Amino acid sequence: MAPEGRRALALLLLLSLARSGGTGAAAQLSLRGSWRLSNGNGSLVLRGDVPGCAHTALLRQGLIQDPYYRFNDLAYRWIALDNWTYSREFQTPFDVSIWKKVSLIFEGVDTVAEIVVNNITVGRTNNMFNRYSFDITNVIKEANAIQVHFLSAVWYAAEQSKIHQAYQVPPECPPPVQKGECHVNFIRKEQCSFSWDWGPSFPTQGIWKDVRIEAYNLCRLIYFSVTSHYEQSTRQWSLKIELDFDVVSSKPVDGLVTVSIPELQTQEAQAIELYPGESSTALLINISKSVALETWWPRGHGNQTGYNMTTVFIIEGGYKIEKFSKVYFRTVELVEETIPGSPGLSFYFRINKLPIFMKGSNWIPADSFQDRVTAKMLKLLLQSAADANINMLRVWGGGVYEQDEFYDTCDELGIMIWQDFMFACALYPTDQSYLDSVRAEITHQVKRLKSHPSIILWSGNNENEAAIASNWFSIPQAKMSIYSKDYVTLYVKNIREVVFAEDKSRPYIPSSPTNGWKTVKEGWLSHNPYDTHYGDTHYYNYLSDCWDWTTYPRARFASEYGFQSWPSFSTLTKVSSEEDWSYTSNFSLHRQHHAKGNDEMLQQAGLHFKLPQGTNPLENFRHTIYLTQVMQAQCVKIETEFYRRSQSEIINGEGRTMGALYWQLNDIWQGPSWASLEYGGKWKMLHYFARRFFAPLLPVAHEDEDVFYIYGVSDLHSDAELTLKVSLHHWNSMEPACTMAKEGVVIKAGSAIAIYKEPIGDLLRRCGNCTRQSCVITFYFAGEGKLSSPNNYHFLSSLKDAVGLQKPQLTVSISQEEDQFQLVLETTAIAPFVWLDAGDIPGTFSDNGFLLTEKQRIILFHPWESTSIVELKKSLSLTSLTDIS
Repeated sequence: MAPEGRRALALLLLLSLARSGGTGAAAQLSLRGSWRLSNGNGSLVLRGDVPGCAHTALLRQGLIQDPYYRFNDLAYRWIALDNWTYSREFQTPFDVSIWKKVSLIFEGVDTVAEIVVNNITVGRTNNMFNRYSFDITNVIKEANAIQVHFLSAVWYAAEQSKIHQAYQVPPECPPPVQKGECHVNFIRKEQCSFSWDWGPSFPTQGIWKDVRIEAYNLCRLIYFSVTSHYEQSTRQWSLKIELDFDVVSSKPVDGLVTVSIPELQTQEAQAIELYPGESSTALLINISKSVALETWWPRGHGNQTGYNMTTVFIIEGGYKIEKFSKVYFRTVELVEETIPGSPGLSFYFRINKLPIFMKGSNWIPADSFQDRVTAKMLKLLLQSAADANINMLRVWGGGVYEQDEFYDTCDELGIMIWQDFMFACALYPTDQSYLDSVRAEITHQVKRLKSHPSIILWSGNNENEAAIASNWFSIPQAKMSIYSKDYVTLYVKNIREVVFAEDKSRPYIPSSPTNGWKTVKEGWLSHNPYDTHYGDTHYYNYLSDCWDWTTYPRARFASEYGFQSWPSFSTLTKVSSEEDWSYTSNFSLHRQHHAKGNDEMLQQAGLHFKLPQGTNPLENFRHTIYLTQVMQAQCVKIETEFYRRSQSEIINGEGRTMGALYWQLNDIWQGPSWASLEYGGKWKMLHYFARRFFAPLLPVAHEDEDVFYIYGVSDLHSDAELTLKVSLHHWNSMEPACTMAKEGVVIKAGSAIAIYKEPIGDLLRRCGNCTRQSCVITFYFAGEGKLSSPNNYHFLSSLKDAVGLQKPQLTVSISQEEDQFQLVLETTAIAPFVWLDAGDIPGTFSDNGFLLTEKQRIILFHPWESTSIVELKKSLSLTSLTDIS
């Protein structure tokens, strides 16, 4: 019989096996659960759960306090400097002699370890972000012992730095204010675990992800991914299914793959041939044009439609693998094109051919100890992002590639992901062993993540192009070429090469900030990566007045910007004692990892608000915390509204801003930071502001040379006809001094346009003798149906100079309505920045941090856990700006 005939016969046999449900042999044993954990000299032996790390094991056994408590980040430094060993015994629940191959698989090892099975070293690890598979076929028995001997990440990084003798790779150590460890760039580990300017130093050791044993006779499926593609010329969608197998047969293996997507009336069977060793294959599944297919859309722009797909693999011998997955259809383009009236190029994303303004923030690890980051915690934080109208998060390059549940949730919520690779604020070595480790890491992570429609961009690093361009590390000019060459070697010749080999479905940029195509033309290192005419921009300025919008860069895309604040008092009390409750206490100084950060917050707040001067130290501390949150929220509001109103304009060659991602969304511990969500998920004032300044329809105001402007900003897909309503209030009156309504205002879809313009002097004169100090402007859009905007406001002077601002009598009455609470708020005077705080009761308010101009307002409280009116009344506190004295 000819080869073709034999192959056809084999496929018929496989097809019959598929129909009869034949299954081949494979076995698996999970090694999750209880292990023994011991330190280097054996003086400590305790239970250590896997997944887990030494710190959390010691905490669970009561051998240490909460590592976040007070100064414990320094007190527990010894844990990271010791060498820990995880060990356990296990019985093999299957006959090991019948398997051709048995593999020991670690989904994540943190970080440098020797793996020993039955007294034989089977492998070593040195990359937290890689998956490791070790062949233990000739080692495993019925009764087994396994040890994972860890080496201190701190000592390993220091040793790797010493070995690299040819030249230094800066930075050697973090700034002293961060109280961190050195040479983190020499270890492929979560970079912020050695400290950052918003987080502590906890260089963990442990088996941080799943570990298991897999036994098989023919093959094992290692990776399975699905990406969608739209062919414009034929107007057809297709799916690319990519498969990676470990084949233990000595000769090629025939197989049959059947793919079924019932909702799309798609059923297809294709033959595959697998070769010995690691074997990859790809299938192209065309989707019928006659089917009404729905695309996946970002939040606020449509549904996140996905389709259930079943993929069945039948390999000769009856070996059957079944995969159930969700598939999505969407296109993504990073558009860099010329702009009329402006030098440079655009930088924006088109999803399904629609330009989308990116509204969002930057994501950091949710805990220093990854085993404490649960799926529930991730969903809580991501839902809070979605509730604030966020449609994009940048997974920042100094943390970790997040858990599968993170990306699954983003797929479901329509939150787009800008995915950094894990390199940040440093230069990195490029010796061959390091590059080999990085290539394996990138290959693994791209294969693991590329099925997610939420991921729309791969980015090589955080700020490393800028570090070279601005010479952060004071490298002599004569030696700069060495580091420039290393940069291109790492992010272009290795990472970019791997990304494009593994995933052609989404764009890649080498760094953030970067100048896009200009960076490419300049040899991958731009002279000024912050050029506002290209790419994305990071911008921080704590000394200038944040209310002055002219200080902000009119960038193409603002991917980082922000201001610090302190977390709420109830969050801090969990990790502090009474002696710490002062803004100038040792604790407050210790917790601040950004140089001069505490002073900068007060300086910025003092530009527009009266600082606490009371005689009660605890009240002063609580009011200072409140004031830092007011300052942060107001500063980020002004900057974000500037970026949103700049999306349709070119002024002096700058503009067409198409993204605003403030720094940062979440916190890693309880301390001062740029976050809008505190550790544990409590909303700061900034997060309530974000829900308003990221609203799909929003009026925003500014002044330019004493002329008052209101812009209409719309993310809608169609033009909106609205009424703009404007009021001026005297600070000392609940009745408006004057009101205006401008009807028939048309805001074009996906744009920002000026809709109101008047000299401030004229406006004040015709409104009840208002002055800058005595009045405030409020405004909003009203339309038919649900077409409306949040209320917005514009301060005409610093509030410390406000005339007539009175201390209101604020009262609240609470009633319960099913699983939520209604709060009726009443006031005797206008109250700026009204803040409701439920203390330790987790949940969110329907609004908070608002300007209260009406005598009564109803607010809803949505608890995350069951509570009662009694508990809520006991915990609830109410603050407004005039409480500060």
